[in-house]
Amino acid sequence: MNRGSLLLRMELRSNPEMLCVVRNALGQLAQTLGFPEPECRAVVLAVDEALTNIIRHAYGGEAERPIEATFRHIRAPQDGENRDALEIVLEDRGVTVDPKRLCGRALEDVRPGGLGLHFIRESMDTVEFRRRIGRNQLRLVKFLHVTEPPRSS
Repeated sequence: MNRGSLLLRMELRSNPEMLCVVRNALGQLAQTLGFPEPECRAVVLAVDEALTNIIRHAYGGEAERPIEATFRHIRAPQDGENRDALEIVLEDRGVTVDPKRLCGRALEDVRPGGLGLHFIRESMDTVEFRRRIGRNQLRLVKFLHVTEPPRSS
């Protein structure tokens, strides 16, 4: 897999008021790349949930901590072929997250909150977390599913 071409990089503070800026920019970016409207909404929801988790859990609600968001157009393997995809990497310097605790709760457990990770996993094709050089990195990938027009006989 290649590093892909950088589409957008955002450096923002862990202020919940900034989430609308990211949602609007990402929605427009996903639409420009050719994602259908339902997939645009799903990608935006996944990133919104991920950023909310960073603010709430990694930074404990502190509003002035740094978050970096990088959006790239990549080609990555899927089903035996290289496909176009949007790669999103969110990076923070917050509390280390234990990957074993990134399981979310059961959908049957009906109560407010706690479903963000479920939405992220349902919306994205790849969800990877790692800790590197004192930073949490969440890598999200969404493949662009282009339907080709039927060939005329």
